[in-house]
Amino acid sequence: LDHLERLALVDFRDSEGVERLQKAIQFADQLHEVNTDGVEPMDSVLEDRCLYLRDDDVTEGNCTKELMKNAREKVEEYFVAPPGNIPLPKLEERDTSLEGS
Repeated sequence: LDHLERLALVDFRDSEGVERLQKAIQFADQLHEVNTDGVEPMDSVLEDRCLYLRDDDVTEGNCTKELMKNAREKVEEYFVAPPGNIPLPKLEERDTSLEGS
């Protein structure tokens, strides 16, 4: 459960987090209703198609310097995004009971 909290960025210690988890499980349970008898697993949803690559030619724009002025923080010519993972307390640092559920 602790690992799932970190992946989902949802705290399951409150009723809102538990409700969100229950809805996700109900949604995933719908997959059990699909008949997959005789269907071989796929490596990719595009395994039976050829992927044609095109040249990546810039046809308009060329405004990198102007766009980079919008960056709050940058490294070289890349935008730096804020960290996406919200650190949750470690398992031993928190009460593992689900209060309010």
